[in-house]
Amino acid sequence: MSGPLLHVVLFEPEKAGNVGNVARTCAVLGADLHLIRPFGFHLHDREFRRAVMDYLEGVTLHEHAGWTAFQSALPPSARVWAFSTHATTLHTRAGFRRGDYLLFGPESRGLPVWLREGLPTLKLPQPGGGRSLNLAVAAGAAAFEAGRQIEGW
Repeated sequence: MSGPLLHVVLFEPEKAGNVGNVARTCAVLGADLHLIRPFGFHLHDREFRRAVMDYLEGVTLHEHAGWTAFQSALPPSARVWAFSTHATTLHTRAGFRRGDYLLFGPESRGLPVWLREGLPTLKLPQPGGGRSLNLAVAAGAAAFEAGRQIEGW
């Protein structure tokens, strides 16, 4: 099959280190990475470059000026899955397909309600309670589960 396994989408990411680590996950999985502005850092930031190391060479990176620009770039058949601690459906129940988009919100506040309301929304189990998962960990867990469903690992 052609095209990326997945698309990992970060809406208004704030921390360069997290984005760098998500880029590394994308490189390993063969997923495209989409970043929706505004960012809380610069792509030439030393922390971002340290986190991404040389993995960025293996990632197709898409930058979008905002949510509307991202939506305009989507193919008509795109399936976008939003991830939120407010969701009730576990990510293991999604039935992911090749080319799906996995959307994550900014570290400090998650995806806004207006955005979640228009999309199927999934959650990662967090049975220990407490604070929510780090963005890079959540994106990695979701992307690997999607890859498992798609490729049958």
